[in-house]
Amino acid sequence: MSKSTNAFAPLDHMPFNWFQWRSMITTGMGVFTDGYDLSSVGIVLTLVLASFGVHSLTGLQSSLLAGSALIGAAVGAVLFGFLGNRGRKAFYGWDVTIMAVGAILQAIVPNVDALIAVRFIMGIGIGADYVLSPVIMAEHANARDRGKTIAAGFGLTWGLGATTAAALYLALVAAHVPPGLIWRIVLGFGAVPALSVIALRRKMPETARFLGRIKGQADEARAVITQATQVTPPADWAVSADRRSFHEFWTTHGSRIIVASVLWFLFDMVAYSGILFGPSLIAKGLGLSPGTFQLLMEFAFVVPGALIALLLIDRWGRKPLQVLGFVGIAATLAAFGVYQQSSHAVPLFSLLLYGGYNLVSQAGPGSVSAAGMLGVELAPTKIRSVVQGVTVASGRVGASLSAFVFPALFHHWGESGAVGFLASIGLLAAGITLIGVPETRQRSLEDTARDADEPARHLSEAWAPDI
Repeated sequence: MSKSTNAFAPLDHMPFNWFQWRSMITTGMGVFTDGYDLSSVGIVLTLVLASFGVHSLTGLQSSLLAGSALIGAAVGAVLFGFLGNRGRKAFYGWDVTIMAVGAILQAIVPNVDALIAVRFIMGIGIGADYVLSPVIMAEHANARDRGKTIAAGFGLTWGLGATTAAALYLALVAAHVPPGLIWRIVLGFGAVPALSVIALRRKMPETARFLGRIKGQADEARAVITQATQVTPPADWAVSADRRSFHEFWTTHGSRIIVASVLWFLFDMVAYSGILFGPSLIAKGLGLSPGTFQLLMEFAFVVPGALIALLLIDRWGRKPLQVLGFVGIAATLAAFGVYQQSSHAVPLFSLLLYGGYNLVSQAGPGSVSAAGMLGVELAPTKIRSVVQGVTVASGRVGASLSAFVFPALFHHWGESGAVGFLASIGLLAAGITLIGVPETRQRSLEDTARDADEPARHLSEAWAPDI
């Protein structure tokens, strides 16, 4: 790549050090909680209903129970997207606090309607975390490892959180814990990983990019760079606040924002159809219990998919992984739908086909678009959290729609028809990625987001070795 002359070249070219490890773990534990909370309700849903003496839900209740956290996440994403422009650190920790309170309240709700309301509140914290964590991870990361950092802190830890939910459920069943207590423990346990990182998040420094490009606090930004790199920038180091208006950003970056938002919307329509209803509708067709199905999908397919993304995202790049991932989603889901119609379908082979969809999904768009990578890499610092809020909200809207649309499709078209519809979305998203997404592999954020800081152009090339 070409030599960088932006003020944040010291961050771009620092090695992957303890500062970045700590940042990735601190941010990743929030995403772990997101994965746990969003997947756990599908595993224990039948126990919840039995505990409240509910034999069946109305269509609206079913959709609201599945989608209330996602609707809350859309609200939280927009709210904290704007708040993030007043400070990344200022609101970091509030997200996991809201998630922890929501998880605890889930364990003591008296009825289904209360659970729907509590999950909406918890969703606000999830939406906030989806905004703040990728932005902070990206702004602290070096250029060479930024893809791995975000993919690990987001894609991998989400899958690990979902795996933990399934494993805890199966362990409680094996221990013969009463069913009415199992679902309360599973849902309430989401508070544990959230509470574990509140103190760490409050101790994280504000990002140098926020301090320099939004607040115009050059000395404070310089101090954070020194803390992160263990090297003090030269005496002529300089940075200035970005004075461009939001209207100017829309004229130069509007198409990128739209593409990033549409892709997350499409991905979440597909992904959350499986996340919300796979443990019940798909698992039933395969003869598996919800917990077993969830554990198999996450441990055997989603987590390995995330590991593939870690290996390739900074080598191949974001764009090829996402295109191949969406094409793979279309192919595996179409094959699964067709095969399920066969009177001679073997459950094990059906499981492998559906598992293959989960693997390619996480190896591709699950670690790119759904990790917030497009929003943070394509948007300048001044609007990065706002754009991330918009893209996250778009994804949550897509996920919320799946909570209402997929059950209806499943009812009217059957399993194969509903899955075939999702496959067509995968093909559409692959085409949009191919045409509308630039490659950002191993490039500085200032380069990928076209966010040059003019006063910094005189910096010495000593800060910009070839990488």
